[in-house]
Amino acid sequence: MSSTPAEASDGKGADAHRPQKLWLLVVGSIGVVYGDIGTSPLYALRESLHAAGRDGLAESEVIGIVSLLIWTLTLIVTIKYVILILRADNRGEGGTLSLVALTQQALGHRAKYILALGIIGMSLFFGDAVITPAISVLSAVEGLKLVTPAFEPFVIPMTLVILSGLFWVQSKGTGKVSTFFGPITLVWFIVMAILGAAHVGDRLDILFALNPLNAIGFVFGHGFGALPVMGSVFLAVTGAEALYADMGHFGKKPIRIAWAWVVFPALALSYFGQGALVLAHPEYAENPFFLMAPDWFLFPLVILATVATVIASQAVISGAFSMAQQAVQMGLLPRLEIRHTSESQRGQIYMPRVNFYLYVGVMILVVAFGSSTSLASAYGIAVTGDMVITSTLASIVFLKYWKWRPWVVFAVIAPILSVELVFLGSNLIKVFDGGWVPLAMAASLALMVWTWITGTAYVQKKARTTTISLETLLKSIENSKRLATAPSTAIYLTSDPDMAPTALMHNIKHNYVLHERNLIVTVGVANTPYVTDADRVQIEKMGDRFSKIRLSFGYMEEPNVPKALALARKQGEKFEIMSTSFFLNRRSFRSAKNEGLPIWQENLFVAMTKSAANATDFYRLPANRVIELGQQLTI
Repeated sequence: MSSTPAEASDGKGADAHRPQKLWLLVVGSIGVVYGDIGTSPLYALRESLHAAGRDGLAESEVIGIVSLLIWTLTLIVTIKYVILILRADNRGEGGTLSLVALTQQALGHRAKYILALGIIGMSLFFGDAVITPAISVLSAVEGLKLVTPAFEPFVIPMTLVILSGLFWVQSKGTGKVSTFFGPITLVWFIVMAILGAAHVGDRLDILFALNPLNAIGFVFGHGFGALPVMGSVFLAVTGAEALYADMGHFGKKPIRIAWAWVVFPALALSYFGQGALVLAHPEYAENPFFLMAPDWFLFPLVILATVATVIASQAVISGAFSMAQQAVQMGLLPRLEIRHTSESQRGQIYMPRVNFYLYVGVMILVVAFGSSTSLASAYGIAVTGDMVITSTLASIVFLKYWKWRPWVVFAVIAPILSVELVFLGSNLIKVFDGGWVPLAMAASLALMVWTWITGTAYVQKKARTTTISLETLLKSIENSKRLATAPSTAIYLTSDPDMAPTALMHNIKHNYVLHERNLIVTVGVANTPYVTDADRVQIEKMGDRFSKIRLSFGYMEEPNVPKALALARKQGEKFEIMSTSFFLNRRSFRSAKNEGLPIWQENLFVAMTKSAANATDFYRLPANRVIELGQQLTI
């Protein structure tokens, strides 16, 4: 379920598909893009009513809350994401890091603080990614208690079993199952719409919620007392950020069509139906979504809801893999093992370490909180923070990249950002009731990213003090007669092309050997999701025996070094990959007191380096042609 590089690189992404395939993309986007937001009716109105009804619930409050839900969906999802943010694509790709890349292109050397915003947004996304499977599946399984109270003791164990199965299947690949995601989720939205429409007639005055004055009146009428309610109302738009993140998979047009013709109408009808049911039967506020169903359909509805929440959780997990892959490519995290689970779909990847941490986090949350109502207090705060960051970055893109007039940017972004800041404030009051969980997770990840960036920069600086420049080395060995010549090609991978690779220095110092051809190869990441073959390779001759080669990959690509080097042969570099030796430098670290990083950060950095995936596998090097030489650095 991912676009190919050729599609994304032309700026059209999946929109370039033929018209007859448009409906397939629409159905596919319903399953992947809207799975999360599509399960929000299970708990959004219920938690909002609970927050407002501690001292009793007036009919005007029910109408006001439903109005808040409808207009929150309209303002944040329809206007901000569907109409505006989907336009801010980076050659067909979306997501926080794509927006960061666009902003960096617009600001140039002034963009150093933009990356920090992107890191915070990415960290908040992972905080949310741990909570989403827990609250979604738990809220669906809780419907069994309405079938019969005898199921209540089994809610937590069943939730744990379902989630365990979901995370276990990741390593097997979800390619075959994913073909059913869209149709099943489409059925879910149709059922949700029918149930809602069937109950709107219970109290037709629920349609007054279409008037935004009811939403405004609720907020101003309750003052600060409206904040807890708005924190629950925001649950209705969790998952909206997937519209932008998954743009490269399906394209703008299918995502917009799915929202306008299926998702938004179904969500609106569900909230109207639930609201009308509560107006007619106030006691049903306990769980209005499932109580809309007739008795004979309650158990099938619980099964369908569970399947829908599993699909929504799968989309979040896949998004976490994609985000982690981008972070690795951009040098924000160490190399992590990436396995392909599909031969035909590039986007089907599995990252064991990411999957394990998500699984452990989800299991702990389900057991610790015990109910979706308790988890709701922890849900939303990470998403609001991510959305505020998205709006901030988007305003910079509108102003600097698209050259909009400042007053236009202000007129468009200010109302959206103001509402999101109110939602952020309403969620912040939940910090001590569980909101600290995603914040702590996000802070931990941000600390790791900061440590990795800081530690990597320090190691490179330290390494420069222990070696010499490549130019100096070439001059010193130019007329050397002590060195034997190996009749083949050596490729040295290095992060600093101006300095002599440590592996090359070891080869000369200890083996007294210099290969006939020596290629100093650096792998870089561009500010675009994909790089064309024409821009992939840059070659700089350094004499008869040496060349510098810079390989560029997009942040959505995987660095296949041998395949990229094949392009260098077309530019005159004559060598055979399978008769070439790849030299890698493997560093180990020794602690030095009162030097370099603080001891806690040093220990964290060393632990992260040990968890990094093997460079041979990461760069797709032929294992039987790789030689690793060790180096010890004091940090």
